Amino acid sequence: MSELWRLGLGQAYQGLLAKDFTAEELVLDCLDRIKATEPAINACLTVLDEQAIQQAKELDRLGPDPQRPLWGVPLTVKDVFSLKGAPTTAGSKILENYLCSYEATVVQRLRQAGAVICAKTNCDEFAMGSSTEFSAYGPTSNPWNTQRVPGGSSGGAAASVAACQTPGGFGTDTGGSIRQPAALCGCVGLKPTYGRVSRYGIIAYGSSLDQAGPFARSVKDCARLLASVAGPDGLDSTASTIPVDDYLNPAELDVKQLTLGLPKELWSASFSPEVETVLQEAKTLLTKAGVNLKEVSLPSLKYSVASYYILASAEASTNLARYDGVRYGYRAPDRSGLAELYLSSRSHGFGPEVQRRILLGTFVLSSGYYDAYFRKAAQVRRLIQQQYDAALESCQFLLAPVSSIPAWPFGSFTNDPLTIYQLDMMTLPLNLAGAPGLSLPCGLGADGLPVGIQIMGRAFDESALLKAGSLIEQVFPPIGTPEVKAKE
Repeated sequence: MSELWRLGLGQAYQGLLAKDFTAEELVLDCLDRIKATEPAINACLTVLDEQAIQQAKELDRLGPDPQRPLWGVPLTVKDVFSLKGAPTTAGSKILENYLCSYEATVVQRLRQAGAVICAKTNCDEFAMGSSTEFSAYGPTSNPWNTQRVPGGSSGGAAASVAACQTPGGFGTDTGGSIRQPAALCGCVGLKPTYGRVSRYGIIAYGSSLDQAGPFARSVKDCARLLASVAGPDGLDSTASTIPVDDYLNPAELDVKQLTLGLPKELWSASFSPEVETVLQEAKTLLTKAGVNLKEVSLPSLKYSVASYYILASAEASTNLARYDGVRYGYRAPDRSGLAELYLSSRSHGFGPEVQRRILLGTFVLSSGYYDAYFRKAAQVRRLIQQQYDAALESCQFLLAPVSSIPAWPFGSFTNDPLTIYQLDMMTLPLNLAGAPGLSLPCGLGADGLPVGIQIMGRAFDESALLKAGSLIEQVFPPIGTPEVKAKE
């Protein structure tokens, strides 16, 4: 078969089990696709071609295994997941020479499920950003228009899946870093409930907010990926012990039985004309399909951006204190004295966005400011959680935009961080609430760029969320596959 890279994850898996093609053939085709598209989009920081081919050959030797839900399927993982023997940089110069000696639980479970890890994908440095422009190894381009950003921080993973480099991948979502790039690149992205997927072996940004999740080109494919990694983990005390549902065989649900709440604080935002048109058409299509849409209110959402950036920056300041140029990673040369070594290594090793958040986090945690900022932000977070749960008492799910604008040209907000922080208003409340959310494409704007919409559900009820997402996905017109063009 030719162009195996065009297959969705479920299609590829079924073809492998039916022996329509081998794992090696599929992996080689995806590696060729990576080579063909990488000059244009820079989605992959490390391509593990030799390792992937060797693993595929071993799988073929053993033969297809229907007990392994990802047998022979090529995937990518964001470069914050520890992978033994491979570089793990988190998009930062300070980790440019770091090789892992162990693997993240997500990676281990993907391998146990039979997946073949083909590459590690680009991201904003330490997952801090919304455009993947803040990677020390160059920005990733949107496959729909290589002059525009793919979103972030998991922009490399989203762009890779959208460009059909592999049928699926994994990223992390701290304030929208899966859902927003999925929307801007036109693929499906799932942020599970906090604690549903182990964080062991994932380089931390905000420990109470980070959550790993999948990218794919359909909701059902995301469900297959989540099913392979979800569940408790003795190596991560924050991983929940709540039993995992059967995501591949969820309970039946009729689209006409759906009631979706529309948070007025999000739908009343100012949208670009292209996004506004697609979102209104999406609501019209849902209503015609029999979905009941009703307005709900979460009044504290107006404080969510301030609350999030205080809490996330405080946690980042603490988590990144370990990168000091002494034990591993970048060390500034020819420095006299420990204080000068720390100062020079961190000043040159961290990029401007990471430094900005470290400074903010250190300030809000400092004596005299903790109560004024950090404690109040934590109280707002609790209010948002309570209002989120209250809103779901009158509907099954919440429906909201993902971004108020489509993918923007490179450099649009480089010198305007406050504006890009405000763009996160659509996604970060869900991280503060700790609940699951699913982003899926709902159409193309007049500019030819994808527009996404997100469905948000109850904690640890990903099964219902995925089923609803699969039904809603069928209501919207398919957007097709981008024709990746080289940068001009």
